[in-house]
Amino acid sequence: MFDLIVSRGRVADREARMLEGATRTARELESRYGVRAEYVGTPAPPADDDWSVSLPQAKDTLDGLRKAMADSVRNDGLTVMTSNTCSASLATLPVVARQYPDAVVLYVDAHGDFNTPETTDTGYLGGMVLAGACGLWDSGHGAGLRPEQAVLVGTRDIDEKERELVDSAGVRVIPPEEANGKNVLDAVDGARVWVHIDWDVLDPNAPVPADYKVPGGMMPEQIRDIFESVPPEQLLGIELAEFNAPTDEESTEKAVSVIIDMVSPALEATRPS
Repeated sequence: MFDLIVSRGRVADREARMLEGATRTARELESRYGVRAEYVGTPAPPADDDWSVSLPQAKDTLDGLRKAMADSVRNDGLTVMTSNTCSASLATLPVVARQYPDAVVLYVDAHGDFNTPETTDTGYLGGMVLAGACGLWDSGHGAGLRPEQAVLVGTRDIDEKERELVDSAGVRVIPPEEANGKNVLDAVDGARVWVHIDWDVLDPNAPVPADYKVPGGMMPEQIRDIFESVPPEQLLGIELAEFNAPTDEESTEKAVSVIIDMVSPALEATRPS
């Protein structure tokens, strides 16, 4: 089986249904695969605040996620995290980098999340996650991921100053039209793999609502193809973030079903034979 961690405390959430999205995904994983999740954090209302406010507010949740992730990766099995926002990965990616310094992080996201406090135009903490994990700014929750070990997949919305950082740091980018299993395997080049997904990477017409949608995204079958292509023995963990759960039950159930179908090739490989 796999370890399941759920981020439930506010980590810069700006929409009310992000926590529900993480929880509903986790509950379906619990039910379908017979695992028991570790829930971290205490829910709090969303707010449209600056990173300098949301980061200290999230300290307890981030500290808890860092501990849960450290406990899980020491077991050297598959780890799955469902999180309300990408900001939760400020705590987890440094743990992965420390435990597996040669692992490749596939950062599957419409955005680069490679801003710093000096370059961000929005002040949104979620837009600074990968840069923080790579040590371009100090989040207070660790770093250590080498930029050349990060691959942006499906990314198509990168700010001008952010693009300069991405290029100078050596972060690789696979655009949506080239995001498939073969190209991902070529980028990974035999290394072990950690996959972070923000559902805004999908085309806005896909049935998985996310915040900050960007036209021209990936389709669910491309995500599934990636998980079908990465050998199970190379896959270390999966982070699923930013599912903005609809308010009607039918749409939520459909979205959760699509999410599970996309990642199921990796999860089925963990079932006892």
